Amino acid sequence: MPTKIGTMSINIHVNFTNYGSALQTWALHRAIEQVGDSAGIDLEPVLVDYCPDCLVGKDVRNPLSFMWDTDEDSQRNCRLSLPAIAVNADKFDDFYTNKLNRSHGAYTSGNFDEIVAIDGVSNFVCGSDTIFCPDEFNGFERGYYADYECMRGRSVAYAPSFGDPHFSEGDYGVLDKRLSNFRAIGLRENLMLPYVEEHTDVPARRVVDPTLLLDADDYAPIVAPCQQEGDYVLLYSRRHNPEMTEYAERLAERNGWDVVEISLRAENASRHRMAYDAGVEEFLSLVKHARFLVTNSFHGMIFGYQFRTPFYAFAREQANSKIGECLAALGLSERQLGKVQDAAEDPFNVDWDAATRTLLPLRETSREFLAGAIGLLLDVEGA
Repeated sequence: MPTKIGTMSINIHVNFTNYGSALQTWALHRAIEQVGDSAGIDLEPVLVDYCPDCLVGKDVRNPLSFMWDTDEDSQRNCRLSLPAIAVNADKFDDFYTNKLNRSHGAYTSGNFDEIVAIDGVSNFVCGSDTIFCPDEFNGFERGYYADYECMRGRSVAYAPSFGDPHFSEGDYGVLDKRLSNFRAIGLRENLMLPYVEEHTDVPARRVVDPTLLLDADDYAPIVAPCQQEGDYVLLYSRRHNPEMTEYAERLAERNGWDVVEISLRAENASRHRMAYDAGVEEFLSLVKHARFLVTNSFHGMIFGYQFRTPFYAFAREQANSKIGECLAALGLSERQLGKVQDAAEDPFNVDWDAATRTLLPLRETSREFLAGAIGLLLDVEGA
């Protein structure tokens, strides 16, 4: 019988779908399987269909009522994008159901401990993504901090992020109690690592995002065929930034290329090919075949690196720290752009081989951490 390991992250129940959330889980599942293969153990990762309390009742196909941006311009563009949002949501649901091993049960705070009987899952990996960020979940989310009875002492954290958190004085006591649920904690960024090391007695270290545990070739099974004829700049915006749009358009015009845009700015359809309806596999294809990527997405930037697509990562609220730390780890800090005027004359000149040489030792230590963390879970399983 395989040993099932449930993965807990921001996936099925969300305000808006997120390619990075889907792909980091897909990559984590592959990495867990590789740990099992190396150890001669049959490990079966399971995507836990879990809905945090703050997301219960929200409809990913109609996100207007819970958008961050409440100005009329953003609301209008979201309304115009609703047909694409629905198509995109269906494709994500298909990905979670058919490209990942999704749990049979659907879980909330009201029934989570039933997962042991329903799905046979009693070991958990929490991560990746900003699951440790209290700003996103009105506090320290129980499922993501392994705070259900069946999870305590039977969970590890791999590459969760605190984002750019804002803690009150009373938060730290709750945080310490939540962290005590884990047997090992690998953080995606250095920001909170000293605190975690000081306030826990479990192995803790910085690790790379799951999507960087794999090589570009590992994603070949889920990359769709080329989605766009001719050369194009891919503009992938997680939040509207006029400077990004202007830069992408200027770069495309200078080279005689098109602009393909993944965003909720549906009004741009008159001059760009809008692709918010792209599924996960199509997104990978669009990044892979682009001549240049302009983005403010953490995982957009990572897949720019993976497919060696030249990119600039623009600033974005709650994303600057994680983007900056990741690019520094790759030796590509110059690819983070604060102001358009700081862009290089030749934005296509990227030393990909040097970035990979920088990444390899971090990847290796991260794989070792994951293997050791899973080993701690299996020790409990066999006890």
